[in-house]
Amino acid sequence: MRAVTALAVSVAAIGAAGWLVAGAAGSLRATRPTGPLAWVTNERAGTVSVIDTGTNRVIQTIDVGSRPRGIRLSPDDTTAYVAVSDEGRNTLGTGDAVLAVDTRTRRTVARYDAGTDPEQFAVSPDGRRLFASNEDAGTTSITEVASGTVIATLAVGIEPEGVAISPDGRWVYVTAETSNTVTAIDTTSSQVVRSFMVDPRPRAAAFSPDGQRAYVSAEIGGSVSIVDVREHRVLKSVRLPGVAKPVGIAVSPDGTAVWVANGHGHSVTLLDRDGGIQRTVPVGQRPWGLALNEDGTRLYTANGVSNDVSVVDTQSGAVLATIPVGDGPWGIAVQKHSSVAGRSR
Repeated sequence: MRAVTALAVSVAAIGAAGWLVAGAAGSLRATRPTGPLAWVTNERAGTVSVIDTGTNRVIQTIDVGSRPRGIRLSPDDTTAYVAVSDEGRNTLGTGDAVLAVDTRTRRTVARYDAGTDPEQFAVSPDGRRLFASNEDAGTTSITEVASGTVIATLAVGIEPEGVAISPDGRWVYVTAETSNTVTAIDTTSSQVVRSFMVDPRPRAAAFSPDGQRAYVSAEIGGSVSIVDVREHRVLKSVRLPGVAKPVGIAVSPDGTAVWVANGHGHSVTLLDRDGGIQRTVPVGQRPWGLALNEDGTRLYTANGVSNDVSVVDTQSGAVLATIPVGDGPWGIAVQKHSSVAGRSR
């Protein structure tokens, strides 16, 4: 059975501040976004909020169904992939999938099998494969986008969550929050080549732009591990200040800055590439997912308790805007260019 199916999706207008605006006669008119779009999954609401980064306003809300969490963009920004899960444990249910949303029309156009309970995932640099963590099964599923087929399922750690892929597409790192491990997958062979320990409850991973280092957050450890990618080993562990419970990580385009979401610490911390602590910035309540814009001048934080997104100036550390979104924002991804923002049809 083909794993990709066409879907329809309900789209909600969100009033005068939204992308669909009521005219004088009650009709709806559309306005073009003024900047690249940011996409935010709202776990409890079952929706995705679409933000115009030019105005820092939500312009559309898309209903995607059960428990959306991980979100990634295709390399060309034309597709937003969203991981959704149902409440069933250890079985593949109808709510377990990665959805593909056309970023021009803002409509869900395909549904991919990605194993049970997909939480986080990575998209290969050529856009051909998805690598998804299956939290309840302790596996990683590799899905071929063209056919929609799961081509491999690999055993990784216990309760895998974070997934990151190196810029050259060679390595995938999968964090496992209960076994406190990171599993390294060689994408050329689709095989696990190594598993190594990090600090307690690793949540997310991110590679440096040159692919030589990776950074892994540890929620209970309150730390970030710096990893030598060539040898798949931890070089050092950096303890974060205060009550940090680190989750999401984002590395600047030039590799000199590493931003860490501190979860229940209600802040983000800036590290240099070697783990030196530069500053901590208060944001909304329980920041989880992080994303940088293309030039690294703006950081966006998905704040899961205050139900908003903070926009941080990465040079000054100032919070420039706070954007209300849906219930339980979890993940966030930012498009590179406004040229693929599109219009509703």
